[in-house]
Amino acid sequence: MAKVLFVLTSHTILGSTGRETGFYFDEMATPYWKLIDAGHTVTIASIAGGTAQHDPGSINADASKRPAPVARFLTDPAAMAQLSATPDISAINPDEFDAVFLPGGHGTMYDFPENADLAAVVGRIWQAGGVVSAVCHGPAGLLEAKHADGRPLVMGMRVNSFTDAEEAAAGLTTQMPFLLETRLRDLGAVFESTDNFQPHAVRDGRLVTGQNPASALLVAEHLVAALAERTAQAPEHG
Repeated sequence: MAKVLFVLTSHTILGSTGRETGFYFDEMATPYWKLIDAGHTVTIASIAGGTAQHDPGSINADASKRPAPVARFLTDPAAMAQLSATPDISAINPDEFDAVFLPGGHGTMYDFPENADLAAVVGRIWQAGGVVSAVCHGPAGLLEAKHADGRPLVMGMRVNSFTDAEEAAAGLTTQMPFLLETRLRDLGAVFESTDNFQPHAVRDGRLVTGQNPASALLVAEHLVAALAERTAQAPEHG
């Protein structure tokens, strides 16, 4: 089966608010278990390596109200061990992976876009025929990824992400270094979205993107389907 790389943000402060941020837990956990249950393997890396911090607001304080994938992850020692010892993105060999997935969380807006190692990993996996996927603010990690000819990976591709309208509704427009939907459109992406905070995912061949936390399951399902098609067409990494 496929080997999938997850990359998490290492940025932990939300703009000038002083609030803690990080990766959004459900956006990581839901695809993680969908892939694991489908027989794939998942390696979790981060921008800076070490312990990956989640956005505190992404885990309900009431354990009974946590989504099943989040509860499952939090009580799985092997899964949690990955979060406490993530490899640095610069140490990752993209040739070892069949796919890359970028969970969101506002932290990604600060350390994903201009990270050359992340851009290189995403671009290399894409150029090798792998699957590239991201959700919510995770597509910030696609902005600098390129096709082999140097064009932006997202140019002419159907994509979505956390929208400018959702950022405004969350009251965080002025805290963001840029607006993700606007930046994707500026790069020539064909941006597709739905109403604020509603589930929505877009698959354009080997590229899968989702709009917000509510879209994590849809993204996971598209990702599994894309990997199944890829496996049927090409050999896996051994």
